[in-house]
Amino acid sequence: MTRRRILVLAPAVVVLAAVLAFLFWPSGGGPSVAQASGRLYQVRLTVDEPRLGAGVLTLDVTPSTVDTVTVEPVMPQMGHALSPVPTTETAPGAYRAETTFPMVGQWEITVALHGPSGADQVVIPLLVKG
Repeated sequence: MTRRRILVLAPAVVVLAAVLAFLFWPSGGGPSVAQASGRLYQVRLTVDEPRLGAGVLTLDVTPSTVDTVTVEPVMPQMGHALSPVPTTETAPGAYRAETTFPMVGQWEITVALHGPSGADQVVIPLLVKG
């Protein structure tokens, strides 16, 4: 190989390695937090290490006067939707749900809320890693 060819290929190899490391390097994890608002309610979603397999979703809802809350994980790119999951109220305005993510990728968590103010839906994106 000529010196010129090496100088041209070396940066490309470094960039490719950086991209692959970013995509596949095991992350330190940690919780994923996202927030979204519907017409009537605001929802903050926390997921401890959103990974393939079992996941625990924690929801903080404002205003806290809600009768029922369910979550439905959907992966629109793949045409997957899991059955709606009921939540358990852990404190006023705080809810917990357990689900299983069968695939890695971008999911949408649809939160259905019913309360004295009426019904609402809030969609929150969630990236699930391997």
